[in-house]
Amino acid sequence: METYGISQNKLAVTMGTDRANVNRWVKELRDPAGDVIFEIKEALRQLNPIAAEEFVRLYLGDMR
Repeated sequence: METYGISQNKLAVTMGTDRANVNRWVKELRDPAGDVIFEIKEALRQLNPIAAEEFVRLYLGDMR
């Protein structure tokens, strides 16, 4: 997220969740639920579409 200038707070606000939730995901203290993965991707897409693509690539791996 740093690469794309997206703060944890900005992502949390865009998603409508607490920054503490985003912080736990970033620090890998908790994995987001399956439906939340989609919400993260959509929020990132609103903030920066390239960041959303990178998130999917990093989270799901290269599916080629």
